[in-house]
Amino acid sequence: MKELLDSVLLGIVQGLTEFLPVSSSGHLVLTQEILGTQLGKGILFEVAVHLATLFAILIYYRRRVARLAYGTVTRNRHALEYVGKLALGTLPAVAAALFLRSWIEAQFNSLLVVGICLIVTGFLVWSTRFSIAALDDQGSDEPGWGAALLIGCVQAIAILPGISRSGSTVAAGLVLGLHPLAAAEFSFMLGMIAMAGAGVLLLPELTSIDANLLGSIAAGSLAALLSGLAALVAFVWLLRTQRFYAFAWYAWIVGAVTIGWSILQ
Repeated sequence: MKELLDSVLLGIVQGLTEFLPVSSSGHLVLTQEILGTQLGKGILFEVAVHLATLFAILIYYRRRVARLAYGTVTRNRHALEYVGKLALGTLPAVAAALFLRSWIEAQFNSLLVVGICLIVTGFLVWSTRFSIAALDDQGSDEPGWGAALLIGCVQAIAILPGISRSGSTVAAGLVLGLHPLAAAEFSFMLGMIAMAGAGVLLLPELTSIDANLLGSIAAGSLAALLSGLAALVAFVWLLRTQRFYAFAWYAWIVGAVTIGWSILQ
């Protein structure tokens, strides 16, 4: 029963924090520490909840994804360019995952790193208060090729625990002149590819599956899907109402507490 409850809680944390600008990886590390569970560190659980949040993006942006898919098949120039920019923006994260994987994984064992990265996330999110105001409801509907690559580089840095992928990539998109909703869309499309890629990279390691955990993992995945959809709706609403920056205070507070906790341990 404890495994089931832990799985559901971790799934909810994953779903909410994957899309809200507070870092899912950092919160999973903290939640595991509080619960005293290793479930969230299992490869199968990690793949399952990431696929669940991927489906949340597919559901929310289903019309946009369908248009891009149809445009790609029919060789529509605009669709091909957008997909090309997504591919370009994905390359930095792929390179980081391939060449820095061991170092990155080691950072997940440090609460101090999580705390510092959460503080950084706070400043990134706070910056949106000024970048959105500067746009004055203007901005591009999609990034240029150079901007797509820069946003991808930011996504690669956000692999670190405590750096919010959604928060940092949207902040980067806004600075680069994207309309807030366009920045969110490009960020989540990039995230969808990154989640799918992470699942593929981890597939060879799924040979030691504990069948007894399948029920708990399924429950955690469902929780991640439902909470992820709710978080996506909230994320877009926050951008529309220009209240996105308020999450900076949360990131700063949790980051400071985490740093203090790591020092006292």
